This record gives sequence, C-alpha cells and structure tokens, in this order.
Amino acid sequence: MVKLEDVAKKAGVSLTTASRVINRKGYLSSNTIQKVEDAIAELHYTPNAAARSLQGKSLKLIGLVFPNIQNIFYAELIEKIEQELFKKGYKSMLALTEHDKQKERDYLSLLLSNQVEGIIYGSHNLSPDEYSSIQAPIVAFDRLLTPETTVVGPDNFQGGQLAAEALIQTGSKKIAFFGSTDNPFSITNLRREGFLSSLETRGLEARVLNFSSSLTVTRKSAQIKQTLLEHQFDGIFCTDDLMALLVKNIAQELHQEPYVIGFDGTEFIQNYETSLTTIKQPISDLAELLVELLLKKIAGETLAHSYQLPVKLHIGEL
Repeated sequence: MVKLEDVAKKAGVSLTTASRVINRKGYLSSNTIQKVEDAIAELHYTPNAAARSLQGKSLKLIGLVFPNIQNIFYAELIEKIEQELFKKGYKSMLALTEHDKQKERDYLSLLLSNQVEGIIYGSHNLSPDEYSSIQAPIVAFDRLLTPETTVVGPDNFQGGQLAAEALIQTGSKKIAFFGSTDNPFSITNLRREGFLSSLETRGLEARVLNFSSSLTVTRKSAQIKQTLLEHQFDGIFCTDDLMALLVKNIAQELHQEPYVIGFDGTEFIQNYETSLTTIKQPISDLAELLVELLLKKIAGETLAHSYQLPVKLHIGEL
C-alpha cells in the first residue's frame, strides 16, 4: 500500500508539506502543490479515511443499505438518492444485504468504521434492539426498524385503494391480490390493506395469494401458473411491477386476459413495458425527501415519525 511518506519522497518534499497539500492547509507555492499532486497521481495514492477522521475531518459519507439492485425500483431509487447526496456535497457507500442477517451486520460494521454521518435504510433483517444500538442517524425507506425510526415512503394504503377502484372500473368480479408480503416489518403490507378495504366498501372480496420473496423466478412462475389455472381471475393487483409482468406473461401463455395492475411505476417500466397499468411512486421526490430528512437529523433536528408521499394511477397503453 502506498503511504504518504512515499508521496513525499517522490515529490521531493517533507512529509509535513505533503500532508499540507492533501489537506489544503496553509500557504504553498503552486510548484510545490503540482509536484505533490503529480506524485499522488503517479503512485495512485489514496488518503487514509480513518486517519483523516482521527484528525477531526468530516468524510461527508452516507451509508445506503438496501436488499439488492436486481429489483429495478431499488436501482432507480438508489441512483436518485446518490445524485441528491452528491448535490449536497456528500458521497455514498452502498451495502446490499440480500436478505442475509450476517451480511447486513458485516456491512453495518464496515459503514460505521468508515465514519458515515448517517444511514438511509431500505433493508430489514435484524432485530429492533440491534437497530436501536446503531450510533448514527437513520432514516428508513418503507421499513419499521424501531418504533422511533423516521420512516419515509409512498402512501401504500392509498395505492391499494387506487388499484381497487381501477379494477372495479374495468368490471372485474373475480379479483385477486398477488403479493410478497412475508416481511411483517414492511409497510408495503398496507397496499394489501388499502386494496381490500376499498373492495369491501363496494361489497366485493379478493382472494389473497402470497408468494415468498425467497422463491426463484422459476418456482414463483410455477406457483402463479397453477393458481391461474385453478381460479382464472379477471382482475389482479400485484404488490410490485415485476410480479405484475410475470403474471401478465403467464396469463397470456394460458390464453387468459385478466386486467393486471402493478405497483412502482419506474422509468424503466414506463419506457419499455408501456402496456402495464401500475401505481406510480414519486421516486425522485422520495429520494429528495430521504436525503433532506437525514441531513436534518444529522444536524440535530427533531423529525416526525412518518412521512408519506401520494401515489398516482398510471394507465398502460392498449
């Protein structure tokens, strides 16, 4: 590993002078600065983050903890958050937990050892006690980490209501909810509750079918196919767009034509799967709010427990 001493030797300056160039301290001639910067570039030297933190310098780092980036919604949200943080002068460190408790613990330890100033949490594998012990400001996305955690998310209950009203408008009578709601700490379960409550007010019922989030696509497809063969629904609300597309494709193979509604409404879906009707989350606004609230929390401000943003029904093209 290249050390600062190597940079100083290469540039022909003292260790103190090399340190002053890196930390932008005191007056230095342009010639000295150039020699040190040339040495840094040639040796590919990277300042030690831990050492800088011991000197009391803010690293301006924010941790982002999410399950994965295979889900296009997470990928787009993380991208928007990173862009918003960068505009505010912060860098981000991404940790992907993949629903693994030990992986989340290891990444959390890494983030905290790198002196992150705060964490935006979109994952949930640990106990409330473990989250309460984290010595860093946290804002969570759609996750109830602890009773005290500030949570930001879309109005999931409203989204379920919009989906129900849309299916009612199509004349659907044999209705189903297809979800992956095996995480009791996820407030996405409110999508199901809003959906069922709106149907109930109209005297309608829905069959609720849950598919484990741990299933492979092949196994989930087999279960969906069997379910469609047994029931032949004419209206289906899915807890996310990826499941909605899977249901639509399988139904088409079976020569069925249920009206399918998803949830998320990413740019990818709107650009490449234009036929899908979905409940659109305001991804850019959510990212902006997550960053804004975390920075307020870092500054010591007291925040409300929950912040919800409205969603919209996006009608797919015929």
